[in-house]
Amino acid sequence: MQCRSGRSICDTRHTIAATTQDNVSLLAAVPAFAPLPREDLERVYEVAVPRHFEPGQIVFREGDDSDTCYVIRAGHACAVREHTDGRTLTLARFGPGEIFGELAMFDDERRSATIEAIDAVDALAILGADMRRLMREHPDIAVKLVIALGRRLREANSRLALQSFSTVQSRVATVVAELVRQARSESASDGDSGPVEITATQAELAQLAGSSRESASRFLAVLERAGVIAQGRGRLIVNDVEALGRYVY
Repeated sequence: MQCRSGRSICDTRHTIAATTQDNVSLLAAVPAFAPLPREDLERVYEVAVPRHFEPGQIVFREGDDSDTCYVIRAGHACAVREHTDGRTLTLARFGPGEIFGELAMFDDERRSATIEAIDAVDALAILGADMRRLMREHPDIAVKLVIALGRRLREANSRLALQSFSTVQSRVATVVAELVRQARSESASDGDSGPVEITATQAELAQLAGSSRESASRFLAVLERAGVIAQGRGRLIVNDVEALGRYVY
């Protein structure tokens, strides 16, 4: 049917459809939701609510009730914990297509870390109660989510085991390589070659690698002298990703 002065109505419908399609595709890229067929992804999207967080804004704090999980559409966030000696430790970084707070889909335990927006973050918020209702109505969703999360837990355990036996140099190189992968996935124009810029301080890299700042700084200086990276204030430019990979073992 042709829209008459209906152009704006047609455009609006097209925009809504495109937005739905984009968000369903976003959910399909999230490891926890990837096993779900499209009709189930659409059900999840129907209960999702858009949320926006300004740079530095706290999404939730350690110890808060766990009632919502978030999928990032744009921007970056980090998980931090307060050490008993007053230090703030960075545990993980999240970018577009990644999920955090996902255990809220299954229980309402207290949050184990604080999530803070690094830059402006657009996200889809999914209430745990809504997901649990969906899983009751569609048991297949529950089975597939449990399998997907179990796989992620095994991968996390493997990473922890590997980290226990890795040198500081290997751990820092692994963290930088992961940030390079994330940066490339967010910028299709960069392709798989050429320098890659990542935003992170030496302290953040050290915390993500589970090392002291001094040890991480010494290794980054080695990489810089070798021409693998160039350092700036709060950022790194990785000039030779292939060479960086040779430090991961």
